[in-house]
Amino acid sequence: MTLRESFAEQMKLSMKAGTSARTSTLRMMMAKLKDTDIAARPKGIAQVPDEEIVAMLRGMVKSRRESVVLYRQGHRPELATKEEAEIAVIESFLPDQMNEAGMQRAVAEAIEATGAGGIKDMGKVMAVLKARHAASLDMAKAGAVVKARLST
Repeated sequence: MTLRESFAEQMKLSMKAGTSARTSTLRMMMAKLKDTDIAARPKGIAQVPDEEIVAMLRGMVKSRRESVVLYRQGHRPELATKEEAEIAVIESFLPDQMNEAGMQRAVAEAIEATGAGGIKDMGKVMAVLKARHAASLDMAKAGAVVKARLST
């Protein structure tokens, strides 16, 4: 089952169960997916693949995490709680993230595979990481690890 089909199925189940917060978040995800599909039309793509849907979901989670911090600073815990609930729903559709040890191992393998010797080779290493582990690896965190490894 594709992510797109999973969204629709979960929407039906949520509506039947009467969970309005989850239903609202799922509607928001489906609207964002439709926007993403529309943005891809000039490239000749009718529907974006699951890899791009995962990237879209990660972007949604990132923006909500930033909002949570701002709401907490602004003394608006009720809005922060709402955002955190949305994060939980969105993350339920994302593949499991690689743990720290797995990320270190993947970075080491990518550096070895590319023969990277310095910071100038960071792009090559990141390309290998993205090709091999795009769905399960937070590329921002991996970039920091790669940079640290290549700098020494």
